[in-house]
Parts: sequence; structure tokens; C-alpha cells
Amino acid sequence: MDRYLLCTGNSGKAKELRELLPARIQLLTLQEAALPNDLPETGDTFTANALQKARFAFERTGLSCIADDSGLEVTALNGAPGVHSARYAGEPKDDVANMVKLLRELKGVEDRRARFRTVIALIDGSGEHVFEGEVRGTITMEPRGTNGFGYDPVFLPEMSDLTFAELDAKMKNAISHRGQAVWKLARFLAERGGDR
Repeated sequence: MDRYLLCTGNSGKAKELRELLPARIQLLTLQEAALPNDLPETGDTFTANALQKARFAFERTGLSCIADDSGLEVTALNGAPGVHSARYAGEPKDDVANMVKLLRELKGVEDRRARFRTVIALIDGSGEHVFEGEVRGTITMEPRGTNGFGYDPVFLPEMSDLTFAELDAKMKNAISHRGQAVWKLARFLAERGGDR
């Protein structure tokens, strides 16, 4: 079993990562490592935030660390909410409030193109590694579906007639931004041959 500290307090992300990574990889929680659920993420890019969280945890525990920063970028909103996706409607984090704000800001807007992006940072004894995933789509007029989390009910990926929240977990993971990034991470770990 290879052990990694998963640097997120987001239960939705943790669930997806556990489902996507090979069974030989054991993910420890921040709680198990005696770290706070909200790690610092003050960067202005997904890469900066993922690396910041992984570095914070690695420096304090010495464990191999995996951190994810993801968000929704809407063309008509100049890339917003972007790195502010989780707190788009303010504190505390609130998925429903974020979706309500997004739909309000897109009221009457024809160009509803958007993309979900994920950056996963791995920091271990061999250094720092970054893996990215992206899926393009559009924002629906209203929420649809009850699966997933975050903006899933209003995001319609290009390759589907169903929102992320209408897809079952297996189908979403097969096409999602996080699925792509985790696949690249898993391939890297497999090619490298275990933990370093």
C-alpha cells in the first residue's frame, strides 16, 4: 500500500479521488495528519493554490502529499469564478449560494460557454509534480440533477446531454476534469513504480 496525504477538506473531492485512484493507494485525511481542514490557498491560479496546499502539508508532516485545486471558468464572466469558485458567493462556502449567484450574473447572457479545470499537485521525496485536466461545456439555465457537488447541477459538458449532477459517479469520473488529472497522476505513479 502506498500512503499519501490528501490535502483537502472537501468531502466531494475526497470521494472522487478515492474512486479514481488505484486501490493500492491509501489516502490519509487532513484530520488523520492533525492538520486543519482549510489549508492556505491564496494564489491567483489553480496551480499556485494546489502547490501551496501540498507544500504546507508536506513541510509539516513529511508525508507524500496530493492536493487539488479546481474551479469553473465562465467565458462571459472573463473566467470567473475561477480560483474563487468555492467562495464565489462569500463565506462560508455554500454550493447553492454560488450557483444562485452564477445564474443571476448570466441572466439574459447568450454566451454560456464554460470550462471546469483541475490541477493536482504531488509533492514527495522526489520533488514537485503537477497534473492538469479540463472539460468544456456550457452553463444551463437552471440546476439539473442531484449527484456530485459544487457547480455540477449547472454544468453541461460538451460530450453529454446531461449535467454533471445528472450523471452517475462512474460516468462523471470518466469524462471530468478531475478524472483526467487523476488519470495522469495515476499513470505517473504506476510508471514510477510506487512511492518515493
